Amino acid sequence: MRREFTAGEALAAQEMARQDLYFFSRWMFLQRKGFTWQRARHHKLICDALMRVYRGECKRLIINIPPRYSKTELAVVNFIAWCMGKVPDCEFIHTSYSGALAVNNSTAVRGVVQHEAFGGIFPGLQLASDAQHHWKSTKGGVLYATGTGGTITGFGAGKHREGFGGAIVIDDPHKADEASSDVIRQGVIDWFQNTLESRKNSPDTPIIVIMQRLHEKDLAGWLLGDRGKDGTGPAVAGGNGEVWENLRLSAWNDDDTPLWPEKHSAEDLRRMERAAPYVFAGQYRQLPAPPEGGVIKPDMLVEVDAVPHNVVEWCRGWDLGASAKGDFTAGARMGRLADGRYVIAGMVREQFETNKRDTLIKTTADNDGRGRVKQSLPQDPGQAGKSQVLAFAQLLAGHAVHFSPETGDKVTRATPLASQINAGNVLIVKGAWNDPFKEECRLFPNGSYDDQVDAASRSFNQLLHTSAGIFT
Repeated sequence: MRREFTAGEALAAQEMARQDLYFFSRWMFLQRKGFTWQRARHHKLICDALMRVYRGECKRLIINIPPRYSKTELAVVNFIAWCMGKVPDCEFIHTSYSGALAVNNSTAVRGVVQHEAFGGIFPGLQLASDAQHHWKSTKGGVLYATGTGGTITGFGAGKHREGFGGAIVIDDPHKADEASSDVIRQGVIDWFQNTLESRKNSPDTPIIVIMQRLHEKDLAGWLLGDRGKDGTGPAVAGGNGEVWENLRLSAWNDDDTPLWPEKHSAEDLRRMERAAPYVFAGQYRQLPAPPEGGVIKPDMLVEVDAVPHNVVEWCRGWDLGASAKGDFTAGARMGRLADGRYVIAGMVREQFETNKRDTLIKTTADNDGRGRVKQSLPQDPGQAGKSQVLAFAQLLAGHAVHFSPETGDKVTRATPLASQINAGNVLIVKGAWNDPFKEECRLFPNGSYDDQVDAASRSFNQLLHTSAGIFT
């Protein structure tokens, strides 16, 4: 049964809602829905972070939070409505991966503003237009909504003045089932850089990104830079050259209790994590890979101080890059042991253009020893691949060299090695290269790079096939 408030209680509640976003959200929920909002600790954390944006204490904010944890209700609908009430001429641009979703959110904001209870809190805000994708207040305020990649012609966000004047609010810029596509994911980042950022009316116009983590190099990861991998590390400038504050909300608290037990119990979370570890890691833990690894569990690698004496044969597999600023060239030296286990004894990895890359391969092969370590290189399809094979054969004359085209996707090629690592059958010789290799394994295939995994997979598959008599 809905509780009736006295006039004095209603006035007090309206004043508190006018001053505080968290109380505003609670009061408006009760007035609109007729029952009390089932709150959790993270709801206040979100509101507190948004209040810091309103007060000008934070200009760049990223909130990473699981889906359906009230992020849109708080950070888009309630925040924009509350700010409009506080500053009726503020200007907002709101985006989401779907234009229809952004428009629906805009409609929801308008619905809050037009509610009778809102008028009791902010009687000074009146609408001047009623368009769906953008609407205005009589004081010059505006909310413009569009999808990621859409045009934003004639609209800006914020005011070129002291005090809060609006913001750019980005909610879920990536569609979950498209975030694994390098092309689509990069398209979102390019649009942010080339279109959305230029819509700030002032350098001080705040930008807020609210999203679940989907990939190491999704928009949040790119903006956070090195912190984007696991949410830790010092606050440094990320992809757009700015330092972003990050509120990272995992479905698990640090003490392994649920963040919102009324939403998901501990049993629910464990079941969800077992069923889909990659999905859970990104969307619910705000990490782009499970803590222990997904396809490859690098903590199962057995560290040794030196190469064992029972190595039967050696192979160095290569993954080729061709740019000083693009993909790495990596070469993994791996041995098959007499007892059926394997050892990864070394890794070379550089970002080189073609001529320096080829010098690296030649020097490494010479250091490995002629006839002692087989060199396995990928062969591109078509005539270009034949020419490449000829060039490498001449470059590595005197060495045992194997060429083969890549077949299947990266995960398929890495699965045989992953199964042996995960079973504890792969040794790794201690070295400075260990941590970068393990981190790449942990994030595979959702990390920024996979060259070391590709190189190690090639080494392993070559040794596996040789031992089976497939290659000579």
